[in-house]
Amino acid sequence: MLAPKKGLLAADESIKSASLRLTAVGAPSTEEYRRRYRELFINTDGIQNYVSGIILHDETMYQMDNSGRPFLEVLKEKNILIGIKVDEGTQVDPDSENETVTEGLDDLEERLQKYVAKGAVFAKWRAVIKIGENLPSLGNIKKEAKNLASYAELCQKYGLVPVIEPEVLREGNHTITESEAVLIQTLKTVFEAIAKKNVDLSGLILKTSMVIAGSEQEKSAPEVVAKATVRALKISVPQNIGGIVFLSGGQESVEATENLNAINSIKELPRRATYSYARALQEDALKIWAGKEENVSEARKIFLHRLKMNSLASVAEYSPELE
Repeated sequence: MLAPKKGLLAADESIKSASLRLTAVGAPSTEEYRRRYRELFINTDGIQNYVSGIILHDETMYQMDNSGRPFLEVLKEKNILIGIKVDEGTQVDPDSENETVTEGLDDLEERLQKYVAKGAVFAKWRAVIKIGENLPSLGNIKKEAKNLASYAELCQKYGLVPVIEPEVLREGNHTITESEAVLIQTLKTVFEAIAKKNVDLSGLILKTSMVIAGSEQEKSAPEVVAKATVRALKISVPQNIGGIVFLSGGQESVEATENLNAINSIKELPRRATYSYARALQEDALKIWAGKEENVSEARKIFLHRLKMNSLASVAEYSPELE
């Protein structure tokens, strides 16, 4: 999963999120166009050179490409590991109306066994941490941490590598200093909860936010983001964790690449760090494609380019001139 110069493609948008992305580029928000959306990326020639694994949504596990081959078969032929999003989204936290709690533990064991039988080797669970006035609350962070820990323990019970994703949202007017403090508090709380469970840290991957100022603030230079991110992770992440992947979290495509490159240039993280992007890899290609078959070839060129740029950034070999 953490092979040199490779990362994870997050293709696990919910049906609602995928439909919104299709609508935004003028494509119909139907199951068939969601299938074409997945086809666009999964069947790009050469993707295996930059992608070690793909996180899928349940719907995609059962879909086929244009030639009738199951997507899972296509991925296995390319030696791309199959991952699956297993959380079932968020609900309002009954103890904090401005925060949410991720659900999905009730029938998780049954679903994990089903996905293992389909060929999945890793899974992902996302929790959402919001920064705002008097937010996040410690109680909410603890709830999310407890659920992430329970999920990770169940994954390893059934032979899956758990990817834990406590995402600190970018939306808001918070400073980069506030972002760093919340990420440290969140990750420390998560790993405290995991320590109480039967979880092998060497077989667990952290998918984390970078330390970035809120969306209503001016963007920080990549070097500033990198120093704050590395500092936060060194403080809060155990040395024996399996690895670290970053989410792009609302960053623009090139911004996410530049920040990843700057982080890896420091070379002080507890473990190798690479990308697990969704929008930052797909959005440019999605705009070119716009649901039209005649645009597939050009869209795939754009997608492959973004993969290559982030591949280089994952080993600190990226340069803006390569764009």
